[in-house]
Amino acid sequence: MSGESGIFIGKSVEPGSGGIDAGQPQILNLRRANRHGLIAGATGTGKTVTLQGIAESFSARGVPVFLADVKGDLSGIAMAGSPTAKNADKLTARAAEIGMSDYVYADNPAVFWDLYGEQGFPVRTTVSEMGPLLLARLMDLNETQEGVLSIAFRYADEEGLLLLNLPDLQSMLAYCADNADALSAKYGNVTKASVGAIQRQLLQLDSQGGGRFFGEPALDIHDFIAVDEKGRGFINILAADKLMQSPKLYATFLLWLLSELFETLPEVGDPDKPVLVFFFDEAHLLFDDAPKALTDKIEQVVRLIRSKGVGVYFVTQNPIDIPEAIAGQLGNRVQHALRAFTPRDQKAIKAAAETFRVNPALNVEAAITELKVGEALVSLLQEDGSPSVVQRTLIAPPRSRLGPVEAKERAIIQSISPVAGKYDTEVNRESAEEILKARGEAAAAAAQAAKAQAEADKAAAAQAKVEAKQREQELKEQARREAAAAREAAKPSAFEKAVQSAARSAASSMGRQVANSVGKSLLRGILGGLFK
Repeated sequence: MSGESGIFIGKSVEPGSGGIDAGQPQILNLRRANRHGLIAGATGTGKTVTLQGIAESFSARGVPVFLADVKGDLSGIAMAGSPTAKNADKLTARAAEIGMSDYVYADNPAVFWDLYGEQGFPVRTTVSEMGPLLLARLMDLNETQEGVLSIAFRYADEEGLLLLNLPDLQSMLAYCADNADALSAKYGNVTKASVGAIQRQLLQLDSQGGGRFFGEPALDIHDFIAVDEKGRGFINILAADKLMQSPKLYATFLLWLLSELFETLPEVGDPDKPVLVFFFDEAHLLFDDAPKALTDKIEQVVRLIRSKGVGVYFVTQNPIDIPEAIAGQLGNRVQHALRAFTPRDQKAIKAAAETFRVNPALNVEAAITELKVGEALVSLLQEDGSPSVVQRTLIAPPRSRLGPVEAKERAIIQSISPVAGKYDTEVNRESAEEILKARGEAAAAAAQAAKAQAEADKAAAAQAKVEAKQREQELKEQARREAAAAREAAKPSAFEKAVQSAARSAASSMGRQVANSVGKSLLRGILGGLFK
């Protein structure tokens, strides 16, 4: 019953009519479907079935869909329902009750995704694309640690170091710790204690399987906005049953996905139909303990992504789980039953009632607690953008299977997927880890070479000193020898000694003779003088 310009949500119950024959069809206007929406209600009231029916209707109208399969039972949307199924009678009865004369079972084109790569194609992004803000949220860092993480990203960007996976980030942080003083002087305080705290959180994230989310090939957002050969939009189903064990990873991934859509898709204003519809199940996880900076980021993305043709539908148990600033952006609302067991429940009922456009014929607060399974209060944006009067509505049944697909069916669907083989094999190209490792090895080699050169220079200097000392000693020895030789050379030979001896003897004899002669002459002279 979906028309060219809208999706049939269900048929309203006319208050006081005792039946539904006088009710009006509730149509979700495709031109207003990118104005976002809310599907809320207590556990067991029919939220998941409502989500499945709306998602397959979008697909049939050529609108791609992304949804998270939190409980593991939405995968059946890929298969047609069956008249032998457990709830088949209820589905056909509801279809007849609200006048769906064209109701037939039908399958839908689907692509299965899984962050862990177990129940679908791996979903990856790079650390750089995730950014420090979302990573800080994911690791529950304090303000100081977030600042240090931002410095690491800034330095990596300036140095051209690709941060693709967790080992890259670990290497970058280790570098920051080793060069904390230099980085602090340029970017601000970087302490080894803060770096160590971040590294411990990274190890914890990796132990929870979060490391599989970071790497390449990274997800191409355009693979989420494809249509099949019949013009039906692909329904992208994220296996989230295991992912829900790490709620922060789940919430951070979906916020990253919204951010990527916002940054990648062009502005289209209000198209005739959405480019993509995004269902965020268990939406309260996005806002639990979220710092204001993150809540502001979510609000900004939700407000602005509408102009990219993307509709975001939050699915949650309690409407007050959504902050007011964001709830005010949700124009299309489907409210299933709430239970007034606690003061918080009562507050939620009152808050939900006040968000609807008043219907004078309907006591909304009372109706919220009286709704049966498969019933909801519905208010949708009209052609002029204003919300319709809230109506108690019987929700249209889905045409696909209620419940999960079997393992063989999942394998067949994946084998014929348009992205088969594209994301299966992880790629590890040169990035920060390899570059920093190479730099470290080069620095270590240079230091070793410098040390070896210094030792060689020291040894050479010592050797030169020894050689100089030896040379000095040799010169001294040579001088001594030369002096000794000179002295030896200066000594007379035996002949010369004999000649010299003879000469001395002759000189001595001659001297004595002369002395005697002179003595005698003097004596004669003296005596002669006396005798005169």
